[in-house]
Amino acid sequence: MITQEIEVTNPEGLHTRPANAFVKEVKAFASAITIAKNGTEVPGKSLLKIMKLGIVQGDTVTLSCEGSDESDAMKALVTILQSDGTGS
Repeated sequence: MITQEIEVTNPEGLHTRPANAFVKEVKAFASAITIAKNGTEVPGKSLLKIMKLGIVQGDTVTLSCEGSDESDAMKALVTILQSDGTGS
């Protein structure tokens, strides 16, 4: 298992569009993935639960990945959390 604390720099935080992209990316990996904010941990495959965390730009979240492709999953998900929101 790998765990990393990440500051969310995406201007939209994890609201509808970026949260949906995050969940879609999570589902592409075999690893079990969770995201946590302020001690509340939710499964990475649950759009509704991620939205309920209310993650905004500047928040620090803890991302955990466990499985055969955990390193690749972590890299891809960190990219989403730290994207600039322009799609580039």
